Amino acid sequence: MSDADEEYRGEAVIRAGDTAVSVAVRLSVRFEPVEGRYRWGGRAAPDETLSAQLRSGAREVTVRIGDREAPARLGEPDPWGGVRLTGTGRPPWRAAGGA
Repeated sequence: MSDADEEYRGEAVIRAGDTAVSVAVRLSVRFEPVEGRYRWGGRAAPDETLSAQLRSGAREVTVRIGDREAPARLGEPDPWGGVRLTGTGRPPWRAAGGA
């Protein structure tokens, strides 16, 4: 997997319940050989709707990039208002190696 395939920077749709928001994200993926699965994560840019969902208790979300979607978990906001995202399994973007 090349560095370009391991990272995604661009727009994604993050859905928590009935609320969906299009936001810029920066994500990366790595294969964990001991676990035999991919782990991916990164940050969503500051977005008031996403922050409101997080404050209301939303943690389980889906992340859609193009025609791919994957479950993820919202983490705590950073000092600039961005929100951490983590996921396990196939990432929501086309990465090398079938991920």
